[in-house]
Amino acid sequence: MALALASAEPAAFELLNAGGKSDLVLLCDHASNRIPRQLNNLGISPQQLNSHIALDLGAADVARFLSASLDAPLILSNYSRLMIDCNRLPESNGSILHSNDGIAIPGNLGLSAADCLQRRQLFFDPYHEAINNLLLARAWHTTCLLSIHSFTPFLFGADRPWHIGVCYEDDSVYASQWLTALRSLLDVPVGDNQPYSIETDVDYTLPFHGRRHAIDAVMLEIRQDQISHLLGARRWSEIIARAWQQSNHSAIPDL
Repeated sequence: MALALASAEPAAFELLNAGGKSDLVLLCDHASNRIPRQLNNLGISPQQLNSHIALDLGAADVARFLSASLDAPLILSNYSRLMIDCNRLPESNGSILHSNDGIAIPGNLGLSAADCLQRRQLFFDPYHEAINNLLLARAWHTTCLLSIHSFTPFLFGADRPWHIGVCYEDDSVYASQWLTALRSLLDVPVGDNQPYSIETDVDYTLPFHGRRHAIDAVMLEIRQDQISHLLGARRWSEIIARAWQQSNHSAIPDL
């Protein structure tokens, strides 16, 4: 059966504050746990759907607060990473997962090449076309990409002590500025390419758009227990906004 979105279901992405004057463009690849109604939650439980396997918990809240406080454009993916991961190469094994953190995803088993292509055309391509179009529209404007993610405090039995991590592809002045600013503001562990680094054979968003538009690009990973509620998300958005102010030597707009 061909996959189709119901008329009441949202588009693949949400664009906020397109005309924002900040030098930052904010992205949130894993903002939502939404699954099209037709797919019955891919056969997983509501508890699993509300866990880190389906979305980056709290990341969308942080990104929305940042967009408002910095007057920055923001693009969020509107569907779960379990449909297709918008930060994975579509040809990679991580694009449409059969399982995540040991949990089987029944609705992703037995997909044909045509099924996978349809998911890419419905969810992945529109999201990245929106990013590309926004960056083209801002070609006259100094622009840096900041992708907001979150990570689980424990994975595969290992503790992950960083409260926030700055993740990047190569040695980068831009990444170093973020690291310096965050460490000056915090007395908690700040990860340098932890808990992840950007890998061109795995990651998609920052390598593709950063290189295509020749702009600086960094991913911030925030530990999910820090932003599991709105107060925490707002606090971390304020910390990140202050770090941006320090690293960019610019004032936060008074909106």
